[in-house]
Amino acid sequence: MATEENKKTSTKSGSQEGFVYLPLIAGWLVPGGGHFLLRKWGRGALLAASILGMFVLGLLMQGKVYAGAHDILDLLGLAGDLGNGLPYVLSRMLGLGDVQVQVTTADWGTRFIVVAGLLNIIAAVDAHNLKTGRKS
Repeated sequence: MATEENKKTSTKSGSQEGFVYLPLIAGWLVPGGGHFLLRKWGRGALLAASILGMFVLGLLMQGKVYAGAHDILDLLGLAGDLGNGLPYVLSRMLGLGDVQVQVTTADWGTRFIVVAGLLNIIAAVDAHNLKTGRKS
């Protein structure tokens, strides 16, 4: 019985070797990056394609990338956009998404960008949970 507890303890501590927040940070900065660090190639590729695809489609639909918050809805949109990590930073540096929403597709594009950021946050937390052994 004691050996079973030791196996569970050693397995759990073995999965926590190194800096356990690295997949979380990498997964936030680069979509799918946390899963790539953990050698979960398929899951990482699927997440990267989904998140980057939604982000790029949102920009192509002339979606707005939030730069500041003037009211609570803008604040929520900004929080979602910040979840995109480096794609958000690059879009701000290149001036993408600075347009006023004038067509219906642009409104949908804005939502695509926000949802991509929220999905990226979920993916980064998933990578962290895989690293800590809470999920397999």
